[in-house]
Amino acid sequence: MESPSPLQRSGVSLLSPVFLVNPSKVPSNFLLIFFLLSFLCNFCSVTSSDSNFETTYTRVCNNFVAIPSETQPQTSRDPGIGQSLQFRLGYFSGGDRLFNKTSHSAVKHLLFLVHSIRKTLNDGVFEVRAQLRLSNREKQLVQGNFLRLQGEVYRYPRITHWRRGISFELHGFWSESSGKLCMVGKNSNGEVRKGILKLNYPKDSSIFNSLINGSLESFDGQSSLIYFEPISILALSQSPNYNYSISGTDDDNGCLAIPGSESLSLNNFSQGACSVFNRHTHIFELKYGNYCHSTSCNPLGADAGNLPESMYLYSTRCAERQKVQILLGFPDPSYHDSVFPFYPNTTLISEGTWDEKENQLCAVACRILNFSESLTDAYIGDCSTKLTLRFPATLSLRNRSTVLGQIWSNKAVDESGRPGEIRFQGYLKVPRLPHGFQYKYTEIDTVRKSCAQKMTARGKGKMYPDGNSSDMRFDMLVRNSKGQVAQGYSSPLFVGDQIYDSRFYGESILFMENLTVKRAQLDNQNNLLNVSYSMSFKPSTDFKFDGEGASAREVVISAEGMYNRNAGLLCMIGCRHLRPTDKQLKNESLDCELLVNVQFPPLDAKGSQSVTGTIESKREKSDPYYFEPLKLSSSSIYLHQAEASIWRMDIEIIMLLISNTLACVFVGFQLLYVKRHPDALPYISIVMLIVLTLGHMIPLLLNFEALFLENHRQQSVFLGSGDWLKLHEVVVRMVTMVAFLLELRLLQLTWSSRQGEGSQPGLWVSERNVIFVTLPLYLIGGLTTWWVHIWKNSQQKTIRPFRLSRHRYSRGRLSFSPPSLWGDLKSFAGLILDGFLLPQILFNMFFNSEAKALSFCFYVGTTMVRILPHAYDLYRARNFTWYLDLSYIYANHRMDFYSTAWDIIIPCGGILFSILLYLQQRFGSRCILPKRFRESSAYEKVPVIGNDDL
Repeated sequence: MESPSPLQRSGVSLLSPVFLVNPSKVPSNFLLIFFLLSFLCNFCSVTSSDSNFETTYTRVCNNFVAIPSETQPQTSRDPGIGQSLQFRLGYFSGGDRLFNKTSHSAVKHLLFLVHSIRKTLNDGVFEVRAQLRLSNREKQLVQGNFLRLQGEVYRYPRITHWRRGISFELHGFWSESSGKLCMVGKNSNGEVRKGILKLNYPKDSSIFNSLINGSLESFDGQSSLIYFEPISILALSQSPNYNYSISGTDDDNGCLAIPGSESLSLNNFSQGACSVFNRHTHIFELKYGNYCHSTSCNPLGADAGNLPESMYLYSTRCAERQKVQILLGFPDPSYHDSVFPFYPNTTLISEGTWDEKENQLCAVACRILNFSESLTDAYIGDCSTKLTLRFPATLSLRNRSTVLGQIWSNKAVDESGRPGEIRFQGYLKVPRLPHGFQYKYTEIDTVRKSCAQKMTARGKGKMYPDGNSSDMRFDMLVRNSKGQVAQGYSSPLFVGDQIYDSRFYGESILFMENLTVKRAQLDNQNNLLNVSYSMSFKPSTDFKFDGEGASAREVVISAEGMYNRNAGLLCMIGCRHLRPTDKQLKNESLDCELLVNVQFPPLDAKGSQSVTGTIESKREKSDPYYFEPLKLSSSSIYLHQAEASIWRMDIEIIMLLISNTLACVFVGFQLLYVKRHPDALPYISIVMLIVLTLGHMIPLLLNFEALFLENHRQQSVFLGSGDWLKLHEVVVRMVTMVAFLLELRLLQLTWSSRQGEGSQPGLWVSERNVIFVTLPLYLIGGLTTWWVHIWKNSQQKTIRPFRLSRHRYSRGRLSFSPPSLWGDLKSFAGLILDGFLLPQILFNMFFNSEAKALSFCFYVGTTMVRILPHAYDLYRARNFTWYLDLSYIYANHRMDFYSTAWDIIIPCGGILFSILLYLQQRFGSRCILPKRFRESSAYEKVPVIGNDDL
């Protein structure tokens, strides 16, 4: 039976009227009646719910796991049992109607999470509440704002995943003796569908007995619209009581020796091998032996088809500092997700033991056999595949892999009878490399000869990044001789003899006041540092790069050299990893005839200074691996610049809040003015009020989700202050809404004042004339904006500059996107709002009004609110010349025209309009016109002839 919640046990409903009434103002007997009624309602609902569950469970699950007589009153959690039941690696088939027959290329994931477990009076039977999630996951690139420091991401274009899936909230019972689980429930999203989950858990968990199978069936019949086809489930057990049955280093599980230098020992780690083999997915490229020209070397079996190109490695459990269970995945080349692909037909389950004597992992891998769509008969067997893995203790320019390993099978042997080997190598996907790796510099003498002049250069009093600081990492844009651009990233691997880890350097240089102190400290140190770098970039399909062309999916360069801290110069010899024409080991090679030069800007750099450099080939032009010099640049900023940018953004938020608040205040002054002078209302231009009202309404409509949605991408994570920005945005939107309502009220009062019997007909005629003048002006301005937008796009297509301020990601590569037409039209709308006084000035001239329609505080104050962003933009352009346009908050370039010219023209125009309106209200509406145009055309009173005069 279902246990009532604490509120239900107390007899109080969340919807009870008791919570909406002040008890002090209600008679005690009245409160007592409410408590009794709410208790009865909750008791009835709980009883009805329990009755429905028991009836449903008895009908569909009682023959699988019999329902116990009663659960124990106390709630007792058993973490061990909960961990045994839930799983995170699973696969399913069927249920196409749930996913609208999503494409087969989607990645299927299955997740089962246990919420609570309670013992029952029946021995070995537990009541379970859990959630089952099934999803077909497809990759999708989503454009996002970004700001990257030198290697530190704070706002970035990210790859998100669109999931088409369904979740079921389930309730049922599990029998410990039989290992069976049966649950019923319904989905928590979309159409309400009821499901029946049945799972079979292994009694004794080992490598041969570690699969969970079962099904999810629809509770409704096939004729129902919410019926779905049965879903077969296969998952890996996560039971903590696991028995390592085949791991070891005996002759049956022996390892092949991996050639190379000394291996890294894991004895010094607190958790031994468990410190390295944690829950991370590592991806390695496979290299096959010379004789593997057929599928005989396929780790998935001879009948598996083409040889896989990569291997996914995921460690699921580790015990006793050296025993591990590892999953090996060999998906097809179209799979590019970072999540381990748990496909039964391409996954091996392995056990291994870390050999402390040889400092390597020896493992045995088994296949999942008898795999079919039903998944019920799948089992683990065929453990003929072996794996060896080690960590080389010494890295160098030509050997950067932190992981070396090989796979072989006893069934696949060459002509000499030796098992066919499949080698793999790559990098540990961990936050930082384990300490213990050493680096051997081999090209420093060559660098001294090639870069002798750069290594003796001085910085002329300037200060440059320290070798261990986070400023040494940077994004880079790589441009070839044809102007094509690719995106990449560079980061030090070793600085001197230490592994590069900027987190232990401290806070770098946060404030420019410390430059003098730091300069003195560094002058006493050696200013030439040995460094090694890892550089990579992903060219597009049309990016021409020597003979590889489109086949170069990713260019990886290992480099080492020297860094001159006095001049910010980095000179290195690089090795480019050549992609082999096939998967054979013999074709693996490096092109180490590269020269890499990087110039870092000073820490106090102004203007558009950024990281620049070149990647050159030292080969002859006739060599097939020669390529034209590549130019690199970076949009990264230094740490102290990011600190200043954060400060600027906070200031801009405050300025925007003050600006909108002042707009409310000035409209309030106008409302007080018309309250004291109601006769001035009819003489206010309705066109002007509409322009002002729309100026505050449109931003509200465009950003309305900021008031209610948590996922607001336009001001996403920035140095951990995403919530801070969202809070300020909500406040700004609220103040903007207040200004909009006040202006709407003023518009309503003005409109009503013209509907009275005493209203002059010339008012509407003058208003119409204002529309006839302003509307063509606005249309001409809009068409001009559209024409300029098209002209700019055509110019950028013919001449594409290397450094553009706006860029996005498209299909995994960097592409450039000019401002949209909608963005340019929004900027033009801001210009119209800047000239909000124009309709009022025209209205006064057409009507020849002598009334003082507008309060001085209103039109002067509102003009200043429109002028201040342009004055600030001039200051910002002079003092923050390295900022990104994506971080505009106040004086947003997407909401008005901002440039040096516009920042002068618009304030001058606003001041001019204010002066003209002041002169009109003081000396007459046509005082600003030449004398011959000042004749009055106002309506004159004509005497009425009455009956008495006849």
